[in-house]
Amino acid sequence: MNKKTLAVIGGGAAGFFCAVNAARINPGLAVVIIEKTGKLLSKVKVSGGGRCNVTHGCFSMTEMIKKYPRGSGFLKKAFYHFFTTDTINWFNERGVELKTEIDGRMFPVTNSSQTIIDCLVKEKNSYGVEIMMNTEVSGLSMVNGEWDIAVKNGVSIRADYVCVAGGGYPRSIQYEWLQKIGHTIAEPVPSLFTFNMPGNEITVLMGISIEQVQVKITGSKLSAEGPLLITHWGMSGPAILKLSAWGARELAVKNWQFQIIVNWVPVYNEQSLKDKFQQVRFEIAAQKISNRNPFGLPQRLWEYLLQQSGVNENGRWADLPAKEQNKLVKNICAQEFTVKGKTTFKEEFVTSGGIALEEVDHNTMQSRIVPGVYFAGEVLNVDGVTGGFNFQNAWTTGWIAAKAIAEKSLLTGDS
Repeated sequence: MNKKTLAVIGGGAAGFFCAVNAARINPGLAVVIIEKTGKLLSKVKVSGGGRCNVTHGCFSMTEMIKKYPRGSGFLKKAFYHFFTTDTINWFNERGVELKTEIDGRMFPVTNSSQTIIDCLVKEKNSYGVEIMMNTEVSGLSMVNGEWDIAVKNGVSIRADYVCVAGGGYPRSIQYEWLQKIGHTIAEPVPSLFTFNMPGNEITVLMGISIEQVQVKITGSKLSAEGPLLITHWGMSGPAILKLSAWGARELAVKNWQFQIIVNWVPVYNEQSLKDKFQQVRFEIAAQKISNRNPFGLPQRLWEYLLQQSGVNENGRWADLPAKEQNKLVKNICAQEFTVKGKTTFKEEFVTSGGIALEEVDHNTMQSRIVPGVYFAGEVLNVDGVTGGFNFQNAWTTGWIAAKAIAEKSLLTGDS
């Protein structure tokens, strides 16, 4: 009996995880990874500043799915097959211990993404998974009961099963070969990007990080809280990245030109902050406004807010005029900024869009349109906020596809 073959298109986290698990579950299955570039696991390498944010320390499915702007319903069902705990156990069983940081992100205790890469490569070697590098797939068709995978150098590859795990393509035309086999594509748009504010005075504060802010998109319901980093081009940090993920489609329609409102001290609104000011003016009346920042803000940011509000920095709290006080309250709780464009967050580009989820079985990751074709990772219309959630999608969908393919091949006697 001829040995059956699984071709995994894409050598990233989802593709690798599918390949090594399928080969392990059914050692009689020939598995090959087809990677279009000269690099494997490139996002694993750069994630978390080179430490690899493997997953997130969230053990409630109900809470976990709240971190996915798109695909939460699909993942809620998929997580019953392979969840955060399974990811932790999988790596732990292979000698890779993970640690949880205060914000919930999980990294290898070595603080090196190479630990994750080495683990996956070792697994590949143990189960004889083959790799084809610099091989870009351009088409897929069924020929005599086998999948014929056309690649751009003119050669074709034959396989009994195909798992598409090529990541999120930034342009819809790159999905054309999948549309040709009958799949619908949710239009791809960028997610996880930072906000550009060319010429804005706030950029002189580049490098300053604020622990907790609230950012709202003017004229919408979009809002996010978390740390914010001021950069030389505008704003970044978890609050901005979360907002860009939730607003990916709406902001794309605006061509990334919009207004935001920042509350630098989100425990207050304008009215409660006015009340706080009255208390402060009484308690530290004789002190200089610039020398005494009662809200825990970085000193340079405090001085910037005073300047933006026309406050005399050498003045005392007792002498703060009502007009300047009201401006300062407004700037602390609702400062407005104009965003003109976006910048990709480091190299961790994430795409919103991809294969329509109603066309994929969440129990197997098999196409409902084309039997024998499976999907895993970001090629699906699933994307999460920053913090390890996109990798968990990769591990979950990769594992489900691997298990389904391996078990199907075993049932047909291909072992």
